[in-house]
Amino acid sequence: MSRLDEALELVSISSVSRNEAALAAHVESRLRTVSTLDVERVGDNVVARSIGHHATRVLVAGHLDTVPGDARHAAIVDDQLQGVGACDMKGSLAVMLALATDPTPRSLEVTWIFYAREEITRKESGLSEIAELRPDLLQGDVALLAEPTGGVVEAGCQGTLKVSVELTGRRAHVARPFTGRNAIHRVANVIERVASYEPRIVDIEGVRYTEQLQAVGVEGGVAANVVPDAVTLTINHRVAPDRSKEQATSWLREYLGASLEEGDTFSVLDWAPGALPSLDNDRLGALVRLTGRPAQGKVGWTDVATFQELAIPATNFGAGDPLLAHRSDEFVTLDELTRFEDVLRAWLA
Repeated sequence: MSRLDEALELVSISSVSRNEAALAAHVESRLRTVSTLDVERVGDNVVARSIGHHATRVLVAGHLDTVPGDARHAAIVDDQLQGVGACDMKGSLAVMLALATDPTPRSLEVTWIFYAREEITRKESGLSEIAELRPDLLQGDVALLAEPTGGVVEAGCQGTLKVSVELTGRRAHVARPFTGRNAIHRVANVIERVASYEPRIVDIEGVRYTEQLQAVGVEGGVAANVVPDAVTLTINHRVAPDRSKEQATSWLREYLGASLEEGDTFSVLDWAPGALPSLDNDRLGALVRLTGRPAQGKVGWTDVATFQELAIPATNFGAGDPLLAHRSDEFVTLDELTRFEDVLRAWLA
């Protein structure tokens, strides 16, 4: 069975976030065929640790869940596997399973982590669940997160700040709008301010991060004959890993300042910290050299930040084009899986 066929087997098992049980059972059954692995199930998360006496332990992690989609449409076309989760990240999971069940001796110990609920809120993450219930399973010297990276190391990750801005107005009849103030009309100035943002670019340890600012939701309105007295705008800010929550929040509040008035509210809804590149770690530096390409900054947020909070140096490296993640036409190629496997196998050797 080729790697594409093995990946198709995983893609064909639906595992939309919060519904990973069937895929977790499949992965667990595969891993339990290997006598040299200590396999544990924690909820819908599966952790398999090699049993040996080597001093160094490497963690290799990947999430089981996908964004919503119909797994029945998965198919192999030429050298491509098409289907929800093919790129993000079941192609890489197939390689992880293949290497985890490979009996070839290694000079280090490996912990293989297959976890649930990465694609939704961080507080539901299966990796956080493992950290809370069985922190001993996450002990290690360095970690690799097999997110799709196009075959290059995407170091660290950016933080993500989500805020809610509520603008006030005054209700009135739409036939006599001059007796009130339309809050929805007011939000245009804030949206224009967000849309005119020029991304901040910062280099950290030779890796470039480009921040982003986007309006992602608007809620308002009372009735078709009422001038609305309130509107809520949701904003997402992707923050380079050199900024803390306090720094990012303070900057955004100041940036929007002229668009806000007394009585308006600015509330932080969610924050996930970024992660520094950590490429001064010898093993992560060796991974970059094995790829033969310079490291890039991870523009999105990943659980590399979670590993960093656990004091474990970590990076992103996996098969597939990250620009295809979450798209209806996502796919991964045989060449991408082969390259990922070759580099990962060499790194673990």
